Order: sequence, then C-alpha cells, then structure tokens
Amino acid sequence: MVPANPSAEGSGASPVPPQPSGPGEGRHTAPRALQHHPAVLEQQQQQVHSVELRLADRITAFAGSMKFVYLHVVMFAIWMLFIEKSPWPTLTLIVSLEAIFLSTFVMIGQNRQAAFQQAKADHDFTEQELELKTNTQLTREIHTLTAELHKRFLENPARQQS
Repeated sequence: MVPANPSAEGSGASPVPPQPSGPGEGRHTAPRALQHHPAVLEQQQQQVHSVELRLADRITAFAGSMKFVYLHVVMFAIWMLFIEKSPWPTLTLIVSLEAIFLSTFVMIGQNRQAAFQQAKADHDFTEQELELKTNTQLTREIHTLTAELHKRFLENPARQQS
C-alpha cells in the first residue's frame, strides 16, 4: 500500500486529505480554513486601534464575572465590619457611583454589539442579493440553452440525419 503523502511515511504525520476534483465535489467534506466574517474583522481592527474600547471590554468582562461579585462581597463585609461604624451613607454613595459607571460600560458594549449585528446583517444581505442575482442569471442561461437544445434536437430531427 502506497501512502497518500510519501514524505509523511514514518514521520507520524497524517496523510494529505483528498482534494475535490470538480465543482461541487467535496463541498461539505473538504476542510476549510477558518474565515471570519468581515464585520468581525472590522470590529477586531477597531479594538486594536482603540485603547478605550479595549479598556471598556476588559472592565465589562470583569464586571460580568463571579470574581467581581466575590470581590464586592468581601469589600463590603470588610467596610461594614471593620472600617466604619456607620458605613451606609458613604457605602451608598460609592455603590451608586459604581452603578453609574458600570451601566455606562454595559451600554457601550450594547451599542457596539448592535453596530456589529447591523454590519453583519448588511454584509449578509448584500451577499445574498448577489447570490440571488447570480442564480437567477444562471437559471435564465440554463433555460435558454435547454430551449435551444430542444429546438435543435427534438423539433428538427431531420437535420441531424443529413
């Protein structure tokens, strides 16, 4: 038996998977490189170039974690038990300020997610419209060719015999 990739013999490497030989063949089975949606790539570029977006993403990610909850439970317990005898006025002020900032970060994230979804939907719509136009044109061409073949071979069989 000859290996699919002779250079891989004895190296422990897996053989090269068969490549599709014609259009449509192997469409669902051939491995494809992971390609990101253009809206994802655009969002990644924005994040790379913006310190504010990276900071907002990190704060939002931390605020949405259980570490954030545990940290606050410990901080509030220490504050109420050891730092102030009457912690409620100061603690209320701090918690209110923190809520204002955290809600702002959440809204920033929601706005970015909405913009991302809209960009993705716009791109997908454009691609689907292009595919629909291509398919419509191909269908028209197939119909024209079928009509021409029908006309040549079925309506005028005498021309073929001579």
